[in-house]
Amino acid sequence: MNKPLRHVWLVVGVLFVLLFTSTTYFQVVAQGRLAAHGQNQRTLQSEYGRHRGPIVVDGHAIATSQESGDTYGYLRTYDPGAMYAPITGYYSVVYGFTGIERSLNDTLSGEADSLFYHRLADVVSGRENQGASVELTLDSAAQQAAWDALDGRRGAVVALDPETGAILAMVSAPSFDPNELASHDTGAVSAAWSSLNEDPERPLTNRAIGGDLYPPGSAFKLVTASAALETGDYTAESVIPGPGKYELPNSSSVMNNFSEGRQEPCGPDDESTLAEALRQSCNTSFGMLGVEIGQDQLRSTAEEFGFGQDLSIPMGVTPSRIGEDLDDAQLATTSIGQYETRVTPLQMAMVGGAFANDGVVMQPQLVQAVRTGDLSTVSELTPKEVGQPLSAANAAQMRQMMVGVVKDGTGSAAAIDGVEVGGKTGTAEWGEDRSPHSWYVGYGQTDEQKIAVAVVVEEGGYGSRTAAPIARDVMEAVIQR
Repeated sequence: MNKPLRHVWLVVGVLFVLLFTSTTYFQVVAQGRLAAHGQNQRTLQSEYGRHRGPIVVDGHAIATSQESGDTYGYLRTYDPGAMYAPITGYYSVVYGFTGIERSLNDTLSGEADSLFYHRLADVVSGRENQGASVELTLDSAAQQAAWDALDGRRGAVVALDPETGAILAMVSAPSFDPNELASHDTGAVSAAWSSLNEDPERPLTNRAIGGDLYPPGSAFKLVTASAALETGDYTAESVIPGPGKYELPNSSSVMNNFSEGRQEPCGPDDESTLAEALRQSCNTSFGMLGVEIGQDQLRSTAEEFGFGQDLSIPMGVTPSRIGEDLDDAQLATTSIGQYETRVTPLQMAMVGGAFANDGVVMQPQLVQAVRTGDLSTVSELTPKEVGQPLSAANAAQMRQMMVGVVKDGTGSAAAIDGVEVGGKTGTAEWGEDRSPHSWYVGYGQTDEQKIAVAVVVEEGGYGSRTAAPIARDVMEAVIQR
């Protein structure tokens, strides 16, 4: 073989090796990465071209798949959209998915391991594979009441069944219309996406379980009071100090009690009972109480309520927290819900629920059941405990004190005739020259029904005026029907 011919065969051989290598790489080594790439049209058509199960509340499908007659096969639609959007999330051919659409994607698409035999039955019978339906725990009346009561103001409402952890309402406002992001008009979707992300009101943030979190203000005094009772050294009738002002230990800062613009003590001789201090929301009483019981007791009680825990409902929940390595001045401020204390409304609803459940905190859950197209049940809600921050006896004392707050204190706007309602308001400072956040945390119960609720309205001012009436409306929607 002459030299030029050998060169040709050498080049052909190298090309065959390169072709084999590249084919092997793309079909074997990089197959998973390329299949998962967001711009892979085959993957997109495979993903969006299959029927997706509905998301259901009280028998009404709030998210459904409809044949679209285009390349993608099915279009996801939401009804009503904005009220449930922070929960359902969106299912977009451009930007993927969020919320329940993301966290239960395998279930809704029919690809979950738990649906294997259902898929097999579809293959044998020749039916098109369909995703399972996801039934949420939400109470449509409570959700509507929370949505209407917030009335577009920035904030969030969470309501729970204290005995099971079932989430009855979860509203975050302002919200968005997921139909705009689920559209197959990619240009319109991109424009909607840009508008939502540029909106300073942050409508895509689920304020109920994440975002920047909130200082709870005086609503955190429920945790401090619980920690004090659990030491065994205090009862609701224990007399504690409550001067008009408290010079924080080793600090130049002063903690005050204000009443109509004046520094006021919390009782005669600068003292009051623990119950009276909670009713008045006495800052100095709880600041001094937190220092007295100590950081370890306060932290362990908060952790039993769920602080610091990674929760899945099944969407991920940002853990609530208090500061680390606190000195006494920081501990005093932490004990009234300030300093570095940051919470989600979901966490504070868990706090309120513990008192109505004999001191036991249940894991919050959004999914009541998963069912196949023939209504076979794949899974159902199973109540699980998160912790027990206080005994049943101490929970009873807390309920007595919280009822006093609603009957004769700052929480009177949450009262409901014929219903035991206990709670705590909060007015949380969070920035210079900014109005404080408005809070209400509590519970309502009758012989037949219990509900725990947490409300935060950003820059809403006094909790007694803004948050408490919202909580009342939500509790009424569940209890009085």
